[in-house]
Amino acid sequence: MEKLVYAIEGLSLWVGRAFGWCILILTLSVSYEVFVRYVLNAPTVWAFDMMVQMYGALFLMAGPYALAQDAHVRGDVLYRLFSIRWQARVDFLLYLLFFFPGMIALFWYGWEIASDSWRYKEVSWNSPARIQIYFFKTLIPAAGLLLMLQGLAELMRCWKAMKTGVWMERLDDVKETEDMLMHINEPKF
Repeated sequence: MEKLVYAIEGLSLWVGRAFGWCILILTLSVSYEVFVRYVLNAPTVWAFDMMVQMYGALFLMAGPYALAQDAHVRGDVLYRLFSIRWQARVDFLLYLLFFFPGMIALFWYGWEIASDSWRYKEVSWNSPARIQIYFFKTLIPAAGLLLMLQGLAELMRCWKAMKTGVWMERLDDVKETEDMLMHINEPKF
């Protein structure tokens, strides 16, 4: 079971890192657009649409990554007081009642939206460039599928914690500065 959890988590991390490059593309395109618009007085017709699509892609595909890193916001005022077994039970129940129905809806309706978009070869009506957007609408059901896969890994993680009373370690990736600073002065044995 641990191998499957880590395989799914590894996929989520890989996708998150790959789509993380959208941040660089966004930064460069915004900088370029600001320069040509305000310095050269020659705005582009494509930059705004590209920025919207890059941000949307980043937002959609960062979801599985954040779930794999346990980085989603959690109101844990009471939750943190529970034993690990009870935390796992609560998480397990909440995944089944709320997470999976939402992700199934995201996948199902996202599939309908993407397939309609592909059928019509949809273009952006908000743009003078009329760029194609059906490629990016495909990310909606893809994100739903990846979130369901990561959700399955989270259910298995909860199941193991309910049985053992210990949370499985997560695959290591980038850390927030605050987390790194908290561990600087810890003794290393």
